[in-house]
Amino acid sequence: ICQPGRFENLNLQLKKGEILGLYGLVGSGRTELARIIIGEDPKSSGEIYVNGEKANIRSTSDALNKYKIGYVSENRKEEGLVLENSVRFNTTLAVLKQFIKGVIWNRKKEESIVDSHIKSLNIRTPHQEQLILNLSGGNQQKVVIAKWLATEPKVLIMDEPTRGVDVGAKAEIYTIMNSLAKQGISIIMISSDLPEIINMSDRVLVMREGKLAGILDKDEIGQEQIMRFAV
Repeated sequence: ICQPGRFENLNLQLKKGEILGLYGLVGSGRTELARIIIGEDPKSSGEIYVNGEKANIRSTSDALNKYKIGYVSENRKEEGLVLENSVRFNTTLAVLKQFIKGVIWNRKKEESIVDSHIKSLNIRTPHQEQLILNLSGGNQQKVVIAKWLATEPKVLIMDEPTRGVDVGAKAEIYTIMNSLAKQGISIIMISSDLPEIINMSDRVLVMREGKLAGILDKDEIGQEQIMRFAV
């Protein structure tokens, strides 16, 4: 991927069922790369391939509907959730077409899917109609994850997945991520939390000033090695 002022010949490969950690200091271009992959921002040159075939991603809709790529934003309150609305509304926001056909709304099917995600992700809420703003940060984040899981993604980009959540919620989110990887979902985890990167990643890509500074396999991942590339 190339984009003047941001990236120069940036290459990466994501394998099926792996958690690929993406680390870099502020300004390294991690989130900007994610936005290009999902079609939120344009690239000047370069190609993206999914399952060996060239992908034509011009929008987030293309990324999601054509290639099953979801994106958990680092800013859940402004980009991931509608805080004044319910757990149900937020969980099914990206898949409304599954429940609404013309003027027909299959409420029972929608509620069933929401219930399954509340149970599988252990979202602590008294009911589906609870407003998101009344949930803890950890449970809000799990609703964001549920929203994308409802789309049945093959690739999930998770930008700072545990930012602003407590220790208990962090552990739960890590368990969810490991479970998704075992199911064959590929995860790009963008994080500035070094322990998170070290403990959760199958491989780590380190970015510096819009370039790929280094790649570390599982047995090479360590704080010293990562920081050597990052700076």
